[in-house]
Amino acid sequence: MRHLLTGARIFTGETILDGRSLLVGDGRILDIVAPGRTPPDADRTVALEEGDLLAPGFIDIQVNGGGGVLFNEQPTAEAALAIAAAHRRFGTTGLLPTIITDTPECHRAAAEAAVIAVAQPGSGVLGIHFEGPFISPQRVGAHDPRFVRAPDGTDLDFIGGLPGRMPGGRVLLTLAPECVEDAALSRLMAAGVILSVGHTMASAERVVEAFDLGVRGVTHLFNAMPGIANRQPGPAGAALGDGRPWCGLIADGHHVHPLMMRAALAARPRGRMMLVTDAMPPTGTDADSFELNGRTIYRRDGRLVLADGTLAGADLDMATAVRNAGTLIGLPLEESLRMASLYPAEFLGMDGERGRIAPGWRADLVLLRPDLTVKGTWVEGE
Repeated sequence: MRHLLTGARIFTGETILDGRSLLVGDGRILDIVAPGRTPPDADRTVALEEGDLLAPGFIDIQVNGGGGVLFNEQPTAEAALAIAAAHRRFGTTGLLPTIITDTPECHRAAAEAAVIAVAQPGSGVLGIHFEGPFISPQRVGAHDPRFVRAPDGTDLDFIGGLPGRMPGGRVLLTLAPECVEDAALSRLMAAGVILSVGHTMASAERVVEAFDLGVRGVTHLFNAMPGIANRQPGPAGAALGDGRPWCGLIADGHHVHPLMMRAALAARPRGRMMLVTDAMPPTGTDADSFELNGRTIYRRDGRLVLADGTLAGADLDMATAVRNAGTLIGLPLEESLRMASLYPAEFLGMDGERGRIAPGWRADLVLLRPDLTVKGTWVEGE
């Protein structure tokens, strides 16, 4: 079925267009219709409000939960789909359900769930993100230290085998490079696994070595890693000083101070910073607490914390992150939107498919009101 969307402005991924219409069909963008052109044949015309904005659907590479569901507690395909559905109301049309450090059995169940969910048309599940367990025991954050460990051959076979079982999906692994040997890093990347530095005490030199090997990302920049010092720049300093990796940024105003976010954006090449939510089950609900590995996480004043105040994920959705990128960091709207769509698509190697509005690209769209709250979403044109 061909739908013609008319009336709203259109952000293509590069610029905002006025007076155009968008033709979608068979899950793809078919045409951007310029003013004065005869409207193409469509089965249905959808009139949108003039002040609204159609943009590429948001892509979130770090989502622990939503809608009252936590992937660690329910590592099933149904849970992954429920999390994706909960975030869709906030403009996220594609995400990686994220499993943090846990038992091998939990990780394997989550992987099987992702394989099933990715194969379901229109699911919005793009793969899986393993955040741990191969992390530094000194930088566990809210992760359970009982389950932190180094990878063995069985782990490498299991994780390395997933990309081949998930056609079109992505496998992302956050690890501490000082805890994993070069041979293991290279083996995983050769198998198609995307690697990201996080929960680490590594020196800047070790992090740059990891980038030299092909590690592509830095997970929630500044968090779960040492701070920057003049003679010990650490992982964050390596991320800012090296132009190659993509960095995830939790723009909630709690995980990273707004001034530090501005400094990081000034230091990074354009296109190498992504918005992430690190969202937990309360997203999309009015819940004030939840359980993680037998510990209670409290929702307090826009933060999610353990009883001792340790941050445990974020009380954030992607639409709010986009708004915060403007209000807290001072970014232009176009760049804030790219950080939520185009740049994560490029990080995942999905550019050419997602992150832009252009003929041939997937019809994954978000409709934003002038205040950047979400009015509607389309996944594969529906």
